[in-house]
Amino acid sequence: MSRPKKVPMPELPPHERIVSFKEVALGYTEEQAVVEAQRCLQCKVPLCIQGCPVGIDIPGFIRAISERDFDSGIKILKDSNSLPAITGRVCPQEKQCEAKCVLGKIKGTEPVAIGRMERFLADMDLKACPKSVQRVRKNKGNVAVIGAGPAGLTVAGDLAKLGYEVTVFEAFHKAGGVLVYGIPEFRLPKDIVQKEVEYVQSLGVKFVYNQIIGRTIPFEELRNEYDAIFIGIGAGAPRFMGIPGSNLNNIYSASEFLTRVNLMRANRFPEYDTPVKISDRVAVIGAGNVSMDAARTAKRLGAKEVTIIYRRSEAEMPARLEEYHHALEEEIKFFWLTQPVEYIGDINNNVRKMRCVRMELGSPDESGRRRPIPIEGSEFEIEIDLVIEAIGQKANAVLKTGFPGLKLNRWGYIDADPETGQTNLEGVFAGGDIVTGAATVIEAMGAGKKAAKAIGEYLLKASKAG
Repeated sequence: MSRPKKVPMPELPPHERIVSFKEVALGYTEEQAVVEAQRCLQCKVPLCIQGCPVGIDIPGFIRAISERDFDSGIKILKDSNSLPAITGRVCPQEKQCEAKCVLGKIKGTEPVAIGRMERFLADMDLKACPKSVQRVRKNKGNVAVIGAGPAGLTVAGDLAKLGYEVTVFEAFHKAGGVLVYGIPEFRLPKDIVQKEVEYVQSLGVKFVYNQIIGRTIPFEELRNEYDAIFIGIGAGAPRFMGIPGSNLNNIYSASEFLTRVNLMRANRFPEYDTPVKISDRVAVIGAGNVSMDAARTAKRLGAKEVTIIYRRSEAEMPARLEEYHHALEEEIKFFWLTQPVEYIGDINNNVRKMRCVRMELGSPDESGRRRPIPIEGSEFEIEIDLVIEAIGQKANAVLKTGFPGLKLNRWGYIDADPETGQTNLEGVFAGGDIVTGAATVIEAMGAGKKAAKAIGEYLLKASKAG
């Protein structure tokens, strides 16, 4: 019988990490990775692959690690995934590939640490001398990718490998999307993202920055110049609760707060001219991964007390268990079954208190989680100096005016085929959060892979017809 538990991930101690933005998880050593790889049962029917949105040959790269054939393992990874150093860090493996692992079905035994080994191989590749990328035969057709987030980068990488000319248009001054503006440095170092982007670029992909399609460049112009278009702009517009007092000072959306820190380097002010105000008592609304990111970021910026407030219980929390445990280690507090109903300010219109109500759980709602119901007469107040609302995002309003003819659904997201990404417009495809609403990085990449395959087939058919 192999080891029942995963090889533990080496981590930076809590007292060191809360005063810096250094990466928390330190990664496996070669010996740790080999020991973990030897736990894999090498199942004849590898269910783990079924749990991977991008279809990586998981047993294949694990077997390569166990045999110390790391070059083969890296090749297996990159055959399916252009961003393995990223997914090895932020992918919720416990809900996907590792959830399917046969080893994890045995009582008292943990699944194989697939994500940790993926990161090990990817980091080894990034540290090695850059290898020349084998150019493939050029295919007829050029593609515009709108948005350089996980979906867009996946589409660009996959189509470049198929031999198509790809140009990525990005609104920000850096590629990565949520990988650079949303996920903090201590979870995903930005130099890792940059290196993965450089790999996609090495495939022949061109990047154009500081361009908002539908604003600075007309969408129709792209349709005239390119044979196919992929839209992967994400769902970056913030969503607010809209309770009384929401217009007070020092109330942020999580997207603004994290963008200031992660992309615009507010954590290094005044070296970077991006101020961000941090007070002693910070409240973060919501209990997803973004909430954990915002709370842990506020702690590192000097907040004395950070509290996450969630209207459901711990059991319904959508955040990854690993991120929750890290937050507890970093002394983040939690108010469960609590719903803010009003912000209260001082004479200068700065938020000073939050009026809340206690909740109880009723029957399940459309998400499958039990619906929170206010308890009458349970109101109480919490003293706070700053609020970060992390309750989700909505579709970018540019879709309504900047993409004429594109069909949207009732929530303002793009109406696209879930298997191909095809929209109602000829040659226009879409995928990721702008189609599904907020999801995970790997789910956006999975949508990108499906769309890349469909775009390749579309261009091949068009070239034969021409």
